[in-house]
Amino acid sequence: MGELASALDALAADDLDGLSDGELLDRVRELAVAEHRITAALTRTVRRAEVRQAAEHDGLTSMRPWLTGHARLSGAAASRLLAQGRALDRLPAVEAAYAAGRLGDDAVDVLAEITRPENLDKAAAQGVDLPAMEAALLDVAVGGTHRQLQSAVGHYLAALDPDGPEPDPTEGRALTLSSHPDGSWTLGGALDTVGGEKVATALESIAAASRCAGETRTRAQRLGDALVQLCDLALASGQLPILRKVQPHVLVTVGLTELADPALGPGAACTALGATLSAARARWAACDAQLTRLVLDPDGLPLDVGRRPLRRGPPRAERVAGGAGVLSFAGCTAPHWWCDVHHLVEWIQGGETSLDNSGLLCERHHTKVHHGFRVERDDTAPPGARWRTYRPDVTEILLTAPLRV
Repeated sequence: MGELASALDALAADDLDGLSDGELLDRVRELAVAEHRITAALTRTVRRAEVRQAAEHDGLTSMRPWLTGHARLSGAAASRLLAQGRALDRLPAVEAAYAAGRLGDDAVDVLAEITRPENLDKAAAQGVDLPAMEAALLDVAVGGTHRQLQSAVGHYLAALDPDGPEPDPTEGRALTLSSHPDGSWTLGGALDTVGGEKVATALESIAAASRCAGETRTRAQRLGDALVQLCDLALASGQLPILRKVQPHVLVTVGLTELADPALGPGAACTALGATLSAARARWAACDAQLTRLVLDPDGLPLDVGRRPLRRGPPRAERVAGGAGVLSFAGCTAPHWWCDVHHLVEWIQGGETSLDNSGLLCERHHTKVHHGFRVERDDTAPPGARWRTYRPDVTEILLTAPLRV
């Protein structure tokens, strides 16, 4: 691994402006092959770690949260990596081609479809020779375009079930929500015929009702506004499931000065999911909101919430304070509404239910802390890094070291 790191350092130091156009293209081609090989090695290693449940070493139940917390991958990227590793267990020829750099991860995604349990069952029922089919599709993947590979796999899957799937609409539904560093979101997914009709009908009705004279929004903008409005209506109805004794709501934390002074600008507020907002956007959200007073110390840590004393329970206000801070267990990225308030000194031993004696832990890590793992507050550390996590063997779980390659 040290030699690989040195080679990558050398690549980063190369003067690309001194290369001809042909040399640049040759370099792109060679780097693409190298990327495929490195990603294949990563996929293989992650799969071994998953099989061995290695994430338990750092107090995590599976590799997905380990990858998001320790390797800084998005949830979607972590899930994709894990799914590819499982699929490659059944596709040895594809795995070998991937390791040799002849395939990219997009091609692996397409080929992995033939290993889905329902497709394997259909193939077995029809006596399909899976290794022979794998070899045929691999030839298309290596020698053709990505679209040709998609078409070939699609024809194969269609031939497995010429009468079409059974009418279970839930199997055809999927939705992905990806947040970006600037706080914006990207949506993607697929719906079955009837489900899509329901969603489209609801959005179209709201979009049509909101149109006015001089409308300049595109149809895509109107549908986007309609989706947010639909969620506004659901949240305001009070009929959504209660999460950890807290009714679902959008939490925005903003300083009193920024809330009151219209002259202050960007980055003045933050949401429970980690996005930053301008003071103007926070004031806009506060126009139709319930306000909770949250007193912070000079380092930004909560001292008091609302007007009620904190008590064992814990009350709603303490959960709101927890949502404004950070989770206590290293590598955990669970939303605050999934979490428990953990007493550093247990209340039965005289520990108070106060912010000074409380940490925010998801259910999994709350259990871990009561079975050998330990979290401690470090008031000498900078804000945002004041929690330390220790394994049962007393070694500390650290996230600040740079990623190794």
